[in-house]
Amino acid sequence: MRFADRIQPLQTNVFADMDRAKGRAIAAGRSLIDLSLGSSDLPVADHVLEAIAQSLTDPSTHGYLLFNRTRPFREAVAQWYTQRYGVAVDPETEVLTLIGSQEGTAHLPLAVLNPGEFALLQDPGYPSHAGGVHLANGQVYPMPLKEEHQFLPVFEDIPAPVLAQARMMVLSYPHNPTTAIAPLSFFQQAVAFCQRHELILVHDFPYGDLVFGEAIAPSILQADPDKTVSIEFFTLSKSYNMGGFRIGYAIGNPEVIQALRKVKAVVDFNQYLGIMNGAIAALLGPQEHLQHSVATFRQRRDAFVQALQQIGWTVPVPDATMYIWAKLPAPWQQDSLGFCTQLVEQTGVVASAGAGFGKSGEGYVRFALVHDPDRLTEAVQRIGQFLGS
Repeated sequence: MRFADRIQPLQTNVFADMDRAKGRAIAAGRSLIDLSLGSSDLPVADHVLEAIAQSLTDPSTHGYLLFNRTRPFREAVAQWYTQRYGVAVDPETEVLTLIGSQEGTAHLPLAVLNPGEFALLQDPGYPSHAGGVHLANGQVYPMPLKEEHQFLPVFEDIPAPVLAQARMMVLSYPHNPTTAIAPLSFFQQAVAFCQRHELILVHDFPYGDLVFGEAIAPSILQADPDKTVSIEFFTLSKSYNMGGFRIGYAIGNPEVIQALRKVKAVVDFNQYLGIMNGAIAALLGPQEHLQHSVATFRQRRDAFVQALQQIGWTVPVPDATMYIWAKLPAPWQQDSLGFCTQLVEQTGVVASAGAGFGKSGEGYVRFALVHDPDRLTEAVQRIGQFLGS
């Protein structure tokens, strides 16, 4: 059979390689400690589950859900967003329900890019950002994120010929995988840059609540309150532990929202109304569960970093997200996939190779803090034995 050329860049990736390595470890009888996926192991709050449970016995929630019936959720989003960030939002024209933020980052290029046009993406960055560009027959220009620049792209380094053919820029802070936080001043620079070069500015914002300091992470719309060029994607997967429920939203420029809505209309309807009711309860209900989740990940971060220090591996202490982004020790500095493959096969500890997030991720490894401190400490002990061998 012959298939479309656009799927060629999607054929292989290091995550598939790691999945095969996990299979070999299981076949060899290894007990896995999987730190590779950023899927929260914490429970959903009871009041959220109750809202979903009450919906299940209501037959009016069981059918297709078109745009107009999503208005209560969109109104909750607008209310939550305005209370949190002080930016006015029109729920009718500036909010769109999504099946997780990944739907937005994957589908928006179909509405924005013509074949051959560029999207400016972070390197390293989340793989679905590039996947959506490939499906739209666009070109990816990777913006390197370097430690010496606080893992922020340097806009002045983007070549003029690329900018002439570019239509969109994708940012994501707090950042997966580097855990970096961008200050509001950086977002203001990004907005001005995109206005100057007529780019749509996309901000993927799944970790906005998983911040361990006192200040909250800024939203891109605080730098673009008139929504001149910006759209932001948020998901309830991280903040409210609802990854499997697949509920999120887009918020921002009404023209971009409308364009994404047109793509979405030919791909799916919407999320189940009962889950949407749960999401409303999450956004507008008590937030103590969210505060507990943040405290839990902070405790896990501290335990994991301390355990790494005890085996002689010093890493920066992240201020946000559920990850540790660690420079690999010798002799693995340029072989993150080899490190992760041999680590899982020999110890059962599963991590994500930095190369899987882009060329600039080589030399790093990402650990997801999705187990309790005792299990994380056991994982580091296995890593220490591996490095010692």
